[in-house]
Amino acid sequence: MSTAAPRTAGPDHLWSVDEHLDDILATVRPLEPIELQLLDAQGCVLVEDVTVPVSLPPFDNSSMDGYAVRVADVAGVSEQYPAALEVVGDVAAGQADLLQVGPGQAVRIMTGAPLPPGAETVVPVEWTDGGLGEGPVTGMRARSLSPEGAAGQVLVYRPAGARAHVRAKGSDVRAGDRALEAGTVLGPPQISLLAAIGRGSVRVRPRPRVVVLSTGSELVQPDEELRAGQIYDSNSFSLTACARDAGAIAYRVGAVADDADTLRDTIEDQLVRADLVVTTGGVSVGAYDVVREALSSVGDEDEPGSGIDFRKLAMQPGKPQGFGSIGPDHTPLLALPGNPVSSYVSFELFARPAIRTLMGLTDVHRPRKRVTLTAGGALTSPKGRRQFLRGRYADGEVTPVGGAGSHLVAALAQANALIVVPEDVESVAPGTDVEVILLG
Repeated sequence: MSTAAPRTAGPDHLWSVDEHLDDILATVRPLEPIELQLLDAQGCVLVEDVTVPVSLPPFDNSSMDGYAVRVADVAGVSEQYPAALEVVGDVAAGQADLLQVGPGQAVRIMTGAPLPPGAETVVPVEWTDGGLGEGPVTGMRARSLSPEGAAGQVLVYRPAGARAHVRAKGSDVRAGDRALEAGTVLGPPQISLLAAIGRGSVRVRPRPRVVVLSTGSELVQPDEELRAGQIYDSNSFSLTACARDAGAIAYRVGAVADDADTLRDTIEDQLVRADLVVTTGGVSVGAYDVVREALSSVGDEDEPGSGIDFRKLAMQPGKPQGFGSIGPDHTPLLALPGNPVSSYVSFELFARPAIRTLMGLTDVHRPRKRVTLTAGGALTSPKGRRQFLRGRYADGEVTPVGGAGSHLVAALAQANALIVVPEDVESVAPGTDVEVILLG
């Protein structure tokens, strides 16, 4: 049950982290399923169980290069007393017409080739002379055959039990078995299995398309020359990478200048390829906070709850946030703060779960653990705010990295966890157990 505050809570309502997240997850819905070819479905979530139509392997086949023989013909053999068997031909992988193996006979067989009728076991080539009359060999040797298929004689120096080196039909999966269940994320092993059972396409929820754009006339692109008062645009790169890491197809839009009309036009132009829009910067109440200016009045009067709601959250970093929908398809939009750490933390807490929800996943959150805080001094946190501090987690302990400043990007690059300090805690001493959110 959602604990989100109503959209009519008013501009002075101080939202909790949980209220804001619940509002997002109560609004965002999984994308509609579509049929995709296998490689296009990588990273997507299955929406139906997949049943095996044909057993794997579909026939008994050899796991070794060697000779297919009858067990009785090689029983009790040794290097002193080998069995001399007539080689009546070859069977290769993919061969349909198979030779019958009778008493005293052998068929040279390749790895993956079907076990011929009459054969009961496979003798690896290393246990034979390879058909050369020279004693045991260490590898398969090619040999030309006559048109009639006669290939001479092979000496077998070691016995093989029944069905030795034979991959049984259905030993991997059997026809009618469930190969994959609904809700499975398709990675390389799952794609491999689907191809192996003959599925060329599957029904999945597609990967969400996420458009990321940053705002600020002071932003320039990496590799460009910085002038006085300018900084490089790192947020759009960071959040685009975060979106891809979450499973989305992400599009980065270059920084938009501090002009409300330009920003509104840019966002509207991007809606054609967006299942979610994420902006960074311009959500406070300053004179140049254009995201708020551009989107505060956006919405459909006939659709309650549409438009973007800007709110204050009881958290640090990341107090100013915006959320709502925009455009004819009511595309969800998350407006995140502009400070690098604030935007990153906000993405992890709010945008990542939204993306995972669009994908159709049930577990949308990063894993959390209780671990021991190790630090030189006590951590302090503002009363009434849930603080998220960067930390380095290893072996059941977490060490803070960097300070509390929301501009400290270098420290963020060293962190693999967020240390959570609850709203009612103002100081945490070393040695105390704390909750951490594991990143990556």
